[in-house]
Amino acid sequence: MKRAFYLVWAALLLAAAPASAQWVVTDPGNLAQSIINTADQIIEASATASNTLDSFKEVKKVYEQGKEYYDALKAVNNLVRDARKVQQTVLLVGDISDMYVTNFGHMLNDPNFSPQELSAIAFGYSRLLNESTELLNELSQIINASSLSLNDKERMDIIERVYKEVRDYYNLVRYYTHKNISVSFLRAKKRNDTQRVLELYGTSGQKYW
Repeated sequence: MKRAFYLVWAALLLAAAPASAQWVVTDPGNLAQSIINTADQIIEASATASNTLDSFKEVKKVYEQGKEYYDALKAVNNLVRDARKVQQTVLLVGDISDMYVTNFGHMLNDPNFSPQELSAIAFGYSRLLNESTELLNELSQIINASSLSLNDKERMDIIERVYKEVRDYYNLVRYYTHKNISVSFLRAKKRNDTQRVLELYGTSGQKYW
């Protein structure tokens, strides 16, 4: 049964590859690594640009380029339980990236935040995404040759633990987003300008807050 976990991971990645001719996947591990690389590049772009706006432009570009990997993975159905949990873990990291790009893009157009605050908010998003990506790296490494000594239960335990920890980060990013938008809302309320905030971010049912 040890080999089953490698096959589950490989099958998940193969199934995630789109049918388009431009998507020729010779190594199923390439897709997983592409997803990890996208998140890593977002983190790097957050730190290397000369200012917050330039940084976000790079972040958004990387996100849009890598989004097809997440969209492909979302389309996969009928997976066995453990493969489904791996898929959900990867998608949670994609959702964290989406929360970052979507909401921070709005914050850049929000007059209730100063440039210094926006820089700090971007750093917070990047840090949370980095922690989530490290967990995703750990998950991918359990199929490496160095981990073949793990038995079935040990692998299942790792998958479950990483999933729960990434889910916690996802919830933390939601909370972080909610709190930042709440700050804008309170500042707007003092100026009787709450409608602008609602139109910018949407209602709580529409967005992450």
